Amino acid sequence: MRKASIYYKDHLAGTLTETDDGEYVFQYDEAYIKAYPSAFITFTMPVRFKPYNDKRLFPFFEGLIPEGWLLDIASKNWKINTNDRMGLLLACCQNCIGAVSVQPISQENE
Repeated sequence: MRKASIYYKDHLAGTLTETDDGEYVFQYDEAYIKAYPSAFITFTMPVRFKPYNDKRLFPFFEGLIPEGWLLDIASKNWKINTNDRMGLLLACCQNCIGAVSVQPISQENE
């Protein structure tokens, strides 16, 4: 299982998890929901208490991953298969352009 904290601007917005079964779960943080009930990270994922689940990485997060020659460089640099979308997201998206950033959560921190 791999996890990441998702930040919107400087606020923890939620947690993205890739389960051992290869499914994806995005859960808005309860404090974020209460403080920013209308500050969604993407139109397709409005703020709510119920988690979002999918068998594929959510399109919004897919869109954060580099493409083309930049993807090739990232993949070779970090030795990550281009099909490992969660691995690429964790490695490449800590300082994204825009308001959203992805911070890996290590297994030791749990």
